[in-house]
Amino acid sequence: MKAKLIGRYIDQNTSLSIQDYSSNYFLNVWHYHPELELDIIKTGTGTKFIGDSVEKFEPGDIVLIGKNLPHLWQNDKAYFDEKSTLKADAVVIHFDQNFGSGLLNMPEMVEINHLLKKAVLGVAFTGRSNEIIFKKVDELVASSGYEKIVLFVDILGRLAKHSDCRVLSSPGFVDSFQDNNSERMEPVYNYVMNHFKTEIKLETVANLAHMNPSSFSRYFSQLHKKTFTQFLNEIRIGYASKLLIENNCNISTVCYESGFRNISNFNRLFKEIKKLTPSEYMRLLNV
Repeated sequence: MKAKLIGRYIDQNTSLSIQDYSSNYFLNVWHYHPELELDIIKTGTGTKFIGDSVEKFEPGDIVLIGKNLPHLWQNDKAYFDEKSTLKADAVVIHFDQNFGSGLLNMPEMVEINHLLKKAVLGVAFTGRSNEIIFKKVDELVASSGYEKIVLFVDILGRLAKHSDCRVLSSPGFVDSFQDNNSERMEPVYNYVMNHFKTEIKLETVANLAHMNPSSFSRYFSQLHKKTFTQFLNEIRIGYASKLLIENNCNISTVCYESGFRNISNFNRLFKEIKKLTPSEYMRLLNV
């Protein structure tokens, strides 16, 4: 399924679009938009697709989705039954990447800025801390004027300090390294993204960083908290997930198209990284 660009237009007289959404089911379209999106799920169950992440969702879930990150909230089949009385309710907030640019550039806002950078991969929030966020969101929906901005910044601040959050999608899916400020590594990233479908030797990328292989390995591990091989495998699995989502390719084709040479190794790494086998992942896509 190809992701569709959907306009989420924010009125020129406001900085936020706040929708208290209630329907028989959520928008059943794999889509993206330039605005960031904060989803607060009040009722409804199903499967959420955020980039190459595929997980179940339920009431109480909160997800922050970054600019142009494809996503879909697909309710369970029961919601599409003509006789169904089930409802899907959520508060959906859209805001521009430059929201509060002057305010958020203040030193005290560093945690919120870090959160917005992580949002490029999608961030899920769970646990009891969500209860406070839900109350704040109810206040936000009922607010107006400057109070609305104050409340929204407060919500972002609470999410930035949330103790139970995790990134959803993978760099290989969104092709993004915005959160890394190492100029030395830029040629390495560019090379990997252009050649991950083929064999990549450690010596080659080390040369691009003007380092010997052992020094490069140490430096890369310190920078990313993972080895270069792990990083490369995540890129390839992220791309494989994209092929499965958008092109519905068979697993063997996806394996070799993503840079793997061995189907068993591909299956093992896919399950290690995605917590699902490729077959299980495809079944979820066809819920």
